[in-house]
Amino acid sequence: MVTASPSVRPWYRPMRPRRRDEPHRAATNLELFFDLCFVVAVTQAAGALQDALTGGRAGHAVLAYLLVFFAIWWAWMNVTWFASAYDTDDDVYRLTVLVQIAGALILAAGVPEAFASADYATVTVGYVVLRLAAVANWLRAAGGDPAHRRSALRYATGVAVVQGGWLLRLLVPPALGLPSFLLLILAELLVPALAERTGTTPWHPRHIAERYGLFTLIVLGEVVLAVTVAVQTGVDAGDDGLWPVAAAGAAIVFALWWLYFDRPVDVPTRLRRALSWGYGHYVVFAGLAAVGAGLTVTVDHRRHPDQVDGLLAGYALAVPVAVVLLVLWGLRILAYRRRTVRVAIPATAAAVLLTPLVPASVYLVALLLVSLVAVTRWPSARTPR
Repeated sequence: MVTASPSVRPWYRPMRPRRRDEPHRAATNLELFFDLCFVVAVTQAAGALQDALTGGRAGHAVLAYLLVFFAIWWAWMNVTWFASAYDTDDDVYRLTVLVQIAGALILAAGVPEAFASADYATVTVGYVVLRLAAVANWLRAAGGDPAHRRSALRYATGVAVVQGGWLLRLLVPPALGLPSFLLLILAELLVPALAERTGTTPWHPRHIAERYGLFTLIVLGEVVLAVTVAVQTGVDAGDDGLWPVAAAGAAIVFALWWLYFDRPVDVPTRLRRALSWGYGHYVVFAGLAAVGAGLTVTVDHRRHPDQVDGLLAGYALAVPVAVVLLVLWGLRILAYRRRTVRVAIPATAAAVLLTPLVPASVYLVALLLVSLVAVTRWPSARTPR
């Protein structure tokens, strides 16, 4: 009789819960692949936002961006937290995640339609494919984890019911499109809050912190790529004056990276605070991606000042930067022990919102963020006596 080697991954194993105190827990290759595929949707959303802003449709652009990014973020977040609690790394689980990746790619393909004509059909189909695969995973978890069976079944039921709502939404008249969208968003947000009340699933705090940090890096990388391509296009057209704009953009991205990773991320373990922390990152991720769109609009204004309004370009950058600062401040305010830092962050956000009122505001935004980094790091920079 031949015994399988322990190193061979099984095609199926019961979905037992992972330990919350599991040592050396780190992101897997599948999770990293999932993130890289998901960033396609982020890139599509940020690019569509930039196009709509330069086209003078600011109100439509912001609304479409917030709605589309909710689908992107919510799908990513739910897969991430589930994997932290129940990743079995068997063939069935891998195939399920690949189905979810396929759903993310379908979602990404529908982003241009959503921005161009408020047609969310393709986005909805991709989202539902992704979320129904999550239902299969929750049913597996209910079978393999008796201690959290009620929570898993609540998740499976809630997610399935809400996905039916998303499909039915495709049949409603246009006048009810936005109210029904917002109602279903609320339903999605309530599912974890209700399901976790019967027993918190065993997600790993350090693993979650790492996963959020990695996705932040990927979004910042998308910002760098977008600005680089925009500057390169201008330089190829003979506009060497874009190099200072590129330098300011780099300083903004570097400062935002520094502020996010300035101190270890501490994920709360109590349900209410954990949900607030996880949900708050919707604004962080959406804001960071929008910074890339804002910087690209700034480049467009530099190249075509008669076509792209300077005030609009200024606010396209200032608003997401200020929002990211305020949300990070709110999520981590207890970690800032010095009153100076607690005051400096919202004060900087307020100052950033005033920068569009002056010419070449991108440079002032960069200066404010670099100065904020210096303030937050000042105590550790001094040599103790």
